[in-house]
Amino acid sequence: MTPGRKNNQDDKDKPMSVTIYHNPRCSKSRQTLALLQEKGIEPEIIEYLSSPPDAATLSDILRKLGLEPRALMRRKEAPYKDLNLADEGKSRDALIQAMVENPILIERPIVLSGGKAALGRPPEQVLDIL
Repeated sequence: MTPGRKNNQDDKDKPMSVTIYHNPRCSKSRQTLALLQEKGIEPEIIEYLSSPPDAATLSDILRKLGLEPRALMRRKEAPYKDLNLADEGKSRDALIQAMVENPILIERPIVLSGGKAALGRPPEQVLDIL
């Protein structure tokens, strides 16, 4: 084996790095976390309501999900209406900033693994990126 290169067996033995943006009050988020744990995965848990992602992180998550900001927004939450986020004139950056400042707007749970992201709706959907 060449120095500095890993063989495939090393990669298989290395624990998978998984992160979940989690809301413990959300049943889908709890179900997704339980599913990961049933698979032997102990993810890094980020309770995003108290530790929201910054704009750059959220933009990267959206890219990995293949979604535009509004597609990741919970439209029934009060800030969506209060901030007039349905206005098609709002820029992508403005929508992302609204989610950063009002993390209740972010759909959950979001799972990140191996440079990929998945929304746990339904929870089994996250298995596609593991």
